[in-house]
Amino acid sequence: MDLFAVTLYSHDPHSGRLLLHAMPVMVVVLCCLAIAYRYYSAFLAAKVAVLDDSRVTPAHRLNDGQNYHPTNKWVLFGHHFAAISGAGPLIGPVLAIQYGFAPGLVWLVIGVCLAGAVQDMLVLAASVRRDGKSIAEIARHELGYPAAIIASVAILFIVVIALAGLGIVVVKALGGEEVKLPAGMTIESPEPPAQREGVYHFPAKCRVRYSPEAQLTLRSETFRIRCPEAPAVLSEPALPVTYRLPTGCTQVVPGSSWGTFTIACTIPIALLVGLWMYRIRPGRVVEASLIGGFLTLAAVVAGNWVPGSPLERFFSLTRDQTIVTLGVYGFIAAVLPVWLLLGPRDYLSSFLKIGTVGLLIVSVCVANPALQAPPINEVFINGGPTFLGVPGLSAPVFPFVFICVMCGAVSGFHSLVSSGTTPKMVEKESHIRTIGYGSMLIEGVVGVTALVAAAALPPELYYAINVPIDRTSEYQKQLDEVYDKYGVKVPPEGKDPAHATNVDSPQHLDLGRVEEKVGGESLRGRTGGAVTLAVGMSVVFEQAFNWFGVTGEWLLKYWYHFAIMFEALFILTTIDAGTRIARFLLQESVGRVYAPMAKQNWLPGALLASATVTGGWCWLVWTGSIDTIWPMFGIANQLLAVLALALVTTWMVNNGRGKYAAVTILPMLFVTSTTLTASFQLVTGRFAQLIETGRAKVTAGASEVGQKMILTGFLNTALTLFVVTCVVTLLFWSAARWLTVWLGWGKPSSAPTKPNGVV
Repeated sequence: MDLFAVTLYSHDPHSGRLLLHAMPVMVVVLCCLAIAYRYYSAFLAAKVAVLDDSRVTPAHRLNDGQNYHPTNKWVLFGHHFAAISGAGPLIGPVLAIQYGFAPGLVWLVIGVCLAGAVQDMLVLAASVRRDGKSIAEIARHELGYPAAIIASVAILFIVVIALAGLGIVVVKALGGEEVKLPAGMTIESPEPPAQREGVYHFPAKCRVRYSPEAQLTLRSETFRIRCPEAPAVLSEPALPVTYRLPTGCTQVVPGSSWGTFTIACTIPIALLVGLWMYRIRPGRVVEASLIGGFLTLAAVVAGNWVPGSPLERFFSLTRDQTIVTLGVYGFIAAVLPVWLLLGPRDYLSSFLKIGTVGLLIVSVCVANPALQAPPINEVFINGGPTFLGVPGLSAPVFPFVFICVMCGAVSGFHSLVSSGTTPKMVEKESHIRTIGYGSMLIEGVVGVTALVAAAALPPELYYAINVPIDRTSEYQKQLDEVYDKYGVKVPPEGKDPAHATNVDSPQHLDLGRVEEKVGGESLRGRTGGAVTLAVGMSVVFEQAFNWFGVTGEWLLKYWYHFAIMFEALFILTTIDAGTRIARFLLQESVGRVYAPMAKQNWLPGALLASATVTGGWCWLVWTGSIDTIWPMFGIANQLLAVLALALVTTWMVNNGRGKYAAVTILPMLFVTSTTLTASFQLVTGRFAQLIETGRAKVTAGASEVGQKMILTGFLNTALTLFVVTCVVTLLFWSAARWLTVWLGWGKPSSAPTKPNGVV
């Protein structure tokens, strides 16, 4: 019985906290998802969508050997999962740990079973019944031509915002930054820092006071500060030396040359795989898979030699350089033939994604780490460093936890895939259940594993990574309270080298120690969730492999950079596919005015549309930050889910299955309430505050910074209001149609009885 209890929970002897373990949480979640698939998806298939294998799908009826082509169920499952899987299930749950792990965990399980998987499956069914048409075309069939125009424009804007949200995660993971430091900040250094070209390299164990009223903070890691002039020395030339920084100093956070090198290598690898499968040795899929997998893993290992080598300067990119590089990649991927880059990348990524998620699930069950984060974080329940509070409003756990945790629970972006390439490749209608509902459940598992990996980190380590360096003093009082209530106390023997093994356990790792173990990467203030998840995954992997006798100081750094590559590939497959989808939408919209633009194979149109879309989301990434773009991304994504659920409800009502409309209307109403509430609070709170702060900076003389903040505030406000207006208009339009049928003022369209009919 004691052994069983240890697998469920443990007590921290120094703080007295009861710590829940990860393995039982994972087992319960997997059981819930299995029950939902076995029973609820069967109900949706039999009663709501009425899937029938005797119907001829568009893949057979319209088979052209290019877009329409019958595809093996499991091959299409992998393609669909690779296309829908983006940053949301990885990053959202990590950022939501600020509220504690319970709100995000509950929403992931309930949301994916009753909302996200329902949307994906029924949109896929509706599209298959409408010849594989897009959401906009479904709107035209069910509501009329004007609705299709509104839907097309809204979807185009939402996709651009979504791509910006995905892009900024990659930038935060790979790109270097220079973070502004407060004037008058003092540093107590154990030894004089080295200086090179105006950059001061401070050693580990410095004590920093970010403002005169702030407490001293121990910086366990080394760090670099760029100063316009020499810092003032406040102490006598004896150790430790105290320095006061002048105005205009910034902390230099270098880009990850190892991570960038690995991601860059995957592009020629994908091109080689594509050429191998289609040109060099056509049809030799297994050969191409083995070559691609081996080269990808080799790139992770080879990346270890890049830092400190002559190649480092080519791969250690700044934030702006990473944005430009990412934009160039998105543009090229949107223009190149799909078989050359997108197809092979999706194919390789599906193996990597599913394989890594499976490995992480097994590792969580084997390592069974304690969840260091509290179930409910009372200190940051009203907002904190990852999701800011809105002045004058309380408890933003509603609605912001439902905006932060999106793709793993419900994602409007998925409706574009479910009404895009996938419905044109469905071999039998019964496959819709596995592909639509099943793949979304797998994405829910991805979200849960990401949440567990982040929750297993000690709060001190989590917030050291996720609090912006220039805002540390602002949150220091709350952080001290978090550490006092929820932190795992280092035992007295922690200072004794003889107990290094005990102190080196994951619950006692400090930031400096982790930075050493991951290969010297700078981790403090690396907000955005990607770095936090990579650290959490690597710690879980290391713990699990220690059970099998695989140990060593070298292990964590390879796991960390493997996790960075996994995250970036996870996101890049959605960026390139999303850019291509947005290009098609733009060409389709402009094509109504200028006919040649509607031809997707017309090169000038493809180049112009791709450049416009790429320029749009790159500009949003350049002008924004993670705390402005991610909430706006969440709102846009969830509004698209509202639109998709409304349209699929209209499809059901128009075809005489309105009595089952509750399965889509109830999740639609919940997502609508959370999203519109968050939209109001962001527009009147965060974005208005951004404009006000920008104006104050302009008045104070910081014109360039202030103007950028004003532009970002107005731009985010305008985009949010525009998308909300479009979606709400279509929502009322759909509701009017439902009432027309339910009140008997109109009749549902009659469903054809022929097996090959289209409903």
